[in-house]
Amino acid sequence: MLRDRFGRSIDYLRLSVTDRCDLRCTYCLPAGFKGFEEPQSWLTFDEIERVVAAFARLGTSRVRLTGGEPLLRRGLPQLAARLSSLPGIRDLSLSTNGTTLARHARALRQAGVGRINVSLDSLDRSCMASITGRDSLPLVLAGLRAAQEAGFDPIKINMVAMRGVNESEIEDMAAFCIERGFVLRLIEAMPVGDTGRGASFLSLAQVQARLRERFALVPQAVELGGGPARYLATPDGRASIGFITPMSQHFCATCNRVRLGVDGTLYLCLGQDDSVALRPLLRGGASDGELEAAIRAAVQRKPQRHEFEERPEKVIRFMAQTGG
Repeated sequence: MLRDRFGRSIDYLRLSVTDRCDLRCTYCLPAGFKGFEEPQSWLTFDEIERVVAAFARLGTSRVRLTGGEPLLRRGLPQLAARLSSLPGIRDLSLSTNGTTLARHARALRQAGVGRINVSLDSLDRSCMASITGRDSLPLVLAGLRAAQEAGFDPIKINMVAMRGVNESEIEDMAAFCIERGFVLRLIEAMPVGDTGRGASFLSLAQVQARLRERFALVPQAVELGGGPARYLATPDGRASIGFITPMSQHFCATCNRVRLGVDGTLYLCLGQDDSVALRPLLRGGASDGELEAAIRAAVQRKPQRHEFEERPEKVIRFMAQTGG
């Protein structure tokens, strides 16, 4: 098993297949941003498969395809099929903004993607357009319908909760998800990049109390994926709501993940600068053993915790550049 120097098991790789996105969410990418990696710097599908296979041999069993917007990467279902067939990979999932999910849902399901998370910050069309920089709500809703028809279960809805922006919609979003069988995950805005630092932070503690009272929520007994969300469930157990609280109640002590950027940079913490470049090894003739040794050494550099509160200015890269 791959362990860091603090004894945490690293069994989860978040894999960015592109840093590009067709939206400009206010907490992620600034309008007009053009500082994307050039395609020649992207890891090829062969290189991605090789890195994921190395992680799998080291005990990593969960892989999530991210971006940017991963569905912008041409041929993504073909890559998903290759990764889902690797020995040791037992959970292949996808995070998407949903704008093109209607076109790809069935192919992704057939390729072995088992679970999907869809970003949906508002059910109000104008609010959603204000957050994402585009009239995106109808496209996302169509994508959700297609995902259900393709057989994805569970489907998780990621909502970044922001004070004065979509705060008043949280209970309506919860009702929407409960009615349709989606798992809602509420996320505190993180100060990653200038856009993240400019987001209107909302602590989820009071939000959780309101939702507990309205929907009679109780602690969730069953784990839902390998992430940091803490879940509550409806009394009948048919619906769940998760809370991701990197700011008000961080979960660094149980962090089980690292992130691989589209250019082969291995990021060891979302809120720190620690990283290791794997692309030079991949393109420099390194053996599988050398690649595995580099991954092991990198994981030993994983910091104990982020410093979002103490040093919010430290991480200047935008969320899409890190890999979600």
